[in-house]
Amino acid sequence: MNLTDFMKENFSNLELKPPLFYDWEIGIRFELGVNYDWQNDGENSPYLKGVYQRAITLFKSLHSQEDEIFMVANVNDFGKGATFNRKLKIFSRYVQKKSVLNQLKHVTIPYVFPEDNEDGKYKTHRFILKCKTSDIKYIPLLKAICNQDMGIKPNIYHDVFFINIKNKTIFHVYDDRGCDLIAASTENIKGMYHKYNDWILDYDRDEIDQLFI
Repeated sequence: MNLTDFMKENFSNLELKPPLFYDWEIGIRFELGVNYDWQNDGENSPYLKGVYQRAITLFKSLHSQEDEIFMVANVNDFGKGATFNRKLKIFSRYVQKKSVLNQLKHVTIPYVFPEDNEDGKYKTHRFILKCKTSDIKYIPLLKAICNQDMGIKPNIYHDVFFINIKNKTIFHVYDDRGCDLIAASTENIKGMYHKYNDWILDYDRDEIDQLFI
């Protein structure tokens, strides 16, 4: 099954872009960063260690090593002529075997935020890799995503989505503040809701609770 068919079957009419939680009816928004201290937000700070721990724990709970997944990256092109060699480090740096990269697909689609593209000059390059969870160095990858606004390298500022084919879920860490988990069915993520209930973002808790009552 390719990504297009999977999305049509399980997430009809959903565009892969943030914020997933607000664009789909079944989902959970988890808080990753708590007790932020701007005076102590470096690489080894308690704050960032806590962010990493939550992101990695949620990912591991959701994806077993042998699960087939789509790893999808949106690379937004603002017409500045950026090369793809640098962009593709998202994959080459965080994939275990170079042979897996032969499966990497690239499509160009309309800019995923059309409201910000009045002149029509922007577009989005979508990179899609179908693989197993075990093919990805997901711990350093997740850390790099969490680092995007922290002034710490390595960092990844493109949106990266992990789509679990068996579980019919999509997982997206948007930055150090939090992550979205959406699913084709509430049953698919009920276990995550109960196990990590304390990590749910309080701002959206009432709406999330209503899904699982």
